[in-house]
Formats: sequence, structure tokens, C-alpha cells
Amino acid sequence: MAARTDTLPSMVEWYLGIDAGGSHCRGRLVDAAGTIVGTGHSGPASTRLGMEAVRSAIDEVIDQAVGSAGLTREDRGRVAAGIGIAGISRPGSAAALEAMELGLASTAWASDAVIANIGAHDGQDGATLILGTGSIAQLRIDGVDCSIGGYGFPISDEGSGAALGLSAMRHALRALDGRTKRTPLTCAITARFEEMIPRAIAWMDRAGPADYAALAPIVIDHAEQDDDIARAIVTEAAGHVECFIDTIFARGAPACAMLGGLAPHLRPWLRDRTAAKLSEPKGDALHGALRLAGFTGAFAVDDAPVDEGQRPSVKERRA
Repeated sequence: MAARTDTLPSMVEWYLGIDAGGSHCRGRLVDAAGTIVGTGHSGPASTRLGMEAVRSAIDEVIDQAVGSAGLTREDRGRVAAGIGIAGISRPGSAAALEAMELGLASTAWASDAVIANIGAHDGQDGATLILGTGSIAQLRIDGVDCSIGGYGFPISDEGSGAALGLSAMRHALRALDGRTKRTPLTCAITARFEEMIPRAIAWMDRAGPADYAALAPIVIDHAEQDDDIARAIVTEAAGHVECFIDTIFARGAPACAMLGGLAPHLRPWLRDRTAAKLSEPKGDALHGALRLAGFTGAFAVDDAPVDEGQRPSVKERRA
């Protein structure tokens, strides 16, 4: 975790948590009593987009949050911020962020995975396995943060949406040239390319992780309908998820929560004994960002309700 840019000033009256990710940037402003007084939302803010884009997105969120609270730009000087941002580990990014002057009383930076983990366990030791377009496990053990996986697609990101989509494309191409049987899943994928291999190859030449992840819902839907290939893909992904979870507890984490858009869809495919180890998150990434900002009190309202998707109806699991 990056260090706070300065000590927390005594004049701080508000705390701002910002989750700056690759798809959007959102913020939550609370007062000293923990009451939400403002929010903000803007576009992507990953460091991969460059510091100018990051600055623009974060400034927009700050302006919206401060404005919706009825505060002025001068009031920024009494706001302590915690910002979790995607790509902070890229060479030079942490230093560039710490040098960014936002006109706030103080700013603490961390990765978006770190604030998600802080939020899930309310700042206590624990781990989160984040399953979305990519995958990464974030741990806090004895107050020290570390991660497992998350090295980037296609080398890493096992059990992720991008990995599901890539596997579906591989099976679909094999079905087209006769190396494997056709199933409703492979037909659904190949139909997107009019069952023409050159069209599929042209798409793959320019496709990124998000493009492959967009195929994941198709895989999940067909797996739930007992498509043989789809079930094999999802079962393999569940195996990777279980390996993550086993490693998390072997490292000494006292608890593990699963987060991300894909998490509720893969959880029913885990073995019962694995699923029983998981805990529900206590808060979201913005909850964690507020803790990073220095807010130590109790939140006045349930600012981070658990997504009902985290409690899916349990389908048939592997024994």
C-alpha cells in the first residue's frame, strides 16, 4: 500500500473514498459521524490510461461528491481521501500518484484490490478473491497486504470471465474444424462469426480481456442447461477458484470473501466444503477506501449492503 501523502490534519471534517477502476471511477463522501453526504461517478481511471486521464476522472468524482454535499471547492482542504486505483503497481505509477496535488487535506493511495479487501473485512485481517474480467486474491495477514495471481490475461486471470470466454472460443473453433463435437454452446459462439473461421480470427486479433469476458455469461447460461462443453469449462474454472481459496487459507488468512461480477455465478460450482469456508463481505470497496482515508468510526448507515448476488440459490455442486 502506498503511504499517506502527509499526516492526517486536525482540521479534517469529511472523508472521501474513491474506487478508481478500469471501467469507472466512483466516490463516497462521509462526515465525521459516518453519514454519507455526497457521491460521485465518472469514467475509467486505471493508470494504464495515463495520468492525465486519471486526474480528470478523479477530479470529476471529487467535484461531484463535494458539490452534492453542498460544499465548496475551498472545503476540499478539510477532506481526507483514500483512493484505490487499478494499475498502481505499474512502474512509476505510485510516485506519480503521490505527486498529484488534488487540493485535499490528505490523500492515501492503494490498489483497487486492497481497498476491496479492507472493505470486505472492515480493515481487519482477511482475504478476498475477486472474480471479474480478471482474477486476483488480495490478502491482509498481521496487517501486511499481499496478493496472489492477477498477473494479466492470458498468462494469469484463472477462473475469470476472460478465461471463460477464451476457453469457449477455443472449443468453438475446434468444433468448426471437426476436432470436437458441436454443442449448443459452440454453436452460440460460432454463430457470432457466421460460422466462418476467418471472421473469428479477425475478431481475436483485436479482442482484449473485456471482449472475451463478454462471452462468459453465454458459457454460464449453457453450463446451467447441462451443455457438456460449457459444464467442463465452468468446472475447470471452479477448480482454479478452489485452488485460490486453498492457497489463501494456507497462507494464514483467517477469512475469505468472494467478490466481483462472476463470483455469484461460480460459487454454486464449488465443492460444499470449499463454499463453507467463505464469509460474506462486511463492506464494499468504497467502505475500504474510507478506512484507508483515515475514517475510524462506525458508519451511520449500512453504506455497503451485500449484493444479493453473493447469496445465489445453490445449484447442484460437485460432491
